[in-house]
Amino acid sequence: MEPKKNPKADLTKNSSLYFVVGLFAVMLLTYIAFEWKTYDEVNNYDISMNVDDLLDEEVPMTEQIKTPPPPPPPAAPEIIEVVEDEEEVEETVIESTETSQEEEIIEVDDVVVEEEMDDVDVPFAVIEDVPVFPGCEKESDKRACFNSMIQKHISKNFRYPEIAQEMGIQGRVSVMFVIQKDGSIGNIRMRGPDKNLEAEAARIIGKLPKMTPGKQRGRAVRVPFSIPINFKLQ
Repeated sequence: MEPKKNPKADLTKNSSLYFVVGLFAVMLLTYIAFEWKTYDEVNNYDISMNVDDLLDEEVPMTEQIKTPPPPPPPAAPEIIEVVEDEEEVEETVIESTETSQEEEIIEVDDVVVEEEMDDVDVPFAVIEDVPVFPGCEKESDKRACFNSMIQKHISKNFRYPEIAQEMGIQGRVSVMFVIQKDGSIGNIRMRGPDKNLEAEAARIIGKLPKMTPGKQRGRAVRVPFSIPINFKLQ
């Protein structure tokens, strides 16, 4: 059987031209599809022209507005009749407060005002009579004796906390306390670098003996006092 295809026919002779024409046609259709626009219908008339029709509508009266009645006219003022007073009025005589030489003047003794002192704290530096530390009763300078006895008491009862020694803690602890009106020690407060050092300072001050209370104007008062305690490792 003989083949029907012509062996001399060239099928790829114009394939490039056909490809270019087809590609151009596809791109043209794509461009037209993207550029195609549609518009909504617009009514070309002026809306403001219908305003007159709305203004011409009659609004029915549903209720008649009632105006309040006018206020009544003011009443005529009453006629005041003047009546002559025939009764006699007694005159009041004001006596002078100035004293005459004949009157005796009673002298009043000076009134003694007793000063009431409030329960206040008087600092150690300004108090008239400082608290007396036991053993300083016969000393002339009781203030200097007080400071000396405080230092001796601290040196005698001083004990370095073992925990602070092991941790290498040292420093200064400021101790504030109050010598009460009965000579006892109270209101002890501490401020230092470590709680163990503060506790030791409080223990030392708590062992202070009872003293003769300080006095201001002859009355016993509370006397605040502060002293530093140094903790130093050797």
